[in-house]
Amino acid sequence: MYELLGICLLLAALLTINTGASLAVAAGWRLLQRRLRTCSAGTRAEILFFMRVSPPALAIFCVIAFLAPSFLTYEPYSTTEVVSKKLAALAIVSATGIAFAFWRGIRSWMATRTLRRKWLAAADQISLSGISIPTFRIPHSFPVIAVVGTISPRLFIAERVLHTLSESELAAAIAHESGHLAARDNLKRSLLRACRDALMIVPCGRSLDRAWAETAECAADEHAAEKSTATALNLASALVKIAKMIPAGTHAAVPLAAFLVGNEEIRGVRARVGRLLEIASTGHQRRMPNSRVAGILTATSLSLFVILGVMVAGNAQILVTVHSLIEHAVRVLS
Repeated sequence: MYELLGICLLLAALLTINTGASLAVAAGWRLLQRRLRTCSAGTRAEILFFMRVSPPALAIFCVIAFLAPSFLTYEPYSTTEVVSKKLAALAIVSATGIAFAFWRGIRSWMATRTLRRKWLAAADQISLSGISIPTFRIPHSFPVIAVVGTISPRLFIAERVLHTLSESELAAAIAHESGHLAARDNLKRSLLRACRDALMIVPCGRSLDRAWAETAECAADEHAAEKSTATALNLASALVKIAKMIPAGTHAAVPLAAFLVGNEEIRGVRARVGRLLEIASTGHQRRMPNSRVAGILTATSLSLFVILGVMVAGNAQILVTVHSLIEHAVRVLS
């Protein structure tokens, strides 16, 4: 009973903390959304990513640093407490969410690997300036231009895209994909998908995911537009041409990839084109001094978590207090 009680308590705590933190993050984003419009898209994307992954990170940290040590230290092995139906239900929901996160991650990885192998079987490797990863030309009905993979990314470009875009438009499109590479967006997309599946009962995570995806595309556009006004105009032209080539009713097929134009709606492409034209006409990208604020925030938070964990591990009073809260939770759920 000791082991089962401990496992159920930890799983229930993961779900509860993750749920509460996710709701708080969703409310916080609504308050911050307008204020962050003056920031660059890159800054907004980093802040959105940090906000989205912080709830599960906080839940895992609290369980490892607080709950597990206090339970192992102060809960008697011969405990008479039992796992109630309420506690068991919370634990089952939490375990199901974690299992779905792992399963979807593995399934997406396998689907991406299978499709990448299929594309490579019919691909011809080409050399293009402005990109450092292996680049391949493929025959495909969808106007593919995408970075596929997280550990060993590859750039795939459909033949029709190579034939349709001018040299300058293609260079601008490659600069956009380089922005995704620099931001490691495919890795972030994988983490966001796992975070979303681990928390099945709160729908706000999906809206944050969509906001991040849209902002990440704008950030990659801004990365390309940093080169020159001409690059911004060429990228806008490339977006329009590729959007027109998409067959009606079709979508990008790769689960984890950074497409130039993928599953977004036409109004999303229009908004990106409008933003690029604005950059080209004004020469102003709203690049704020805080463009690295999210990276600094993440590093600072991780450092504080580590320091706090070390402090908690050596503070018996904190662990006693946490154990009292655990006892209270067991009584409430009994």
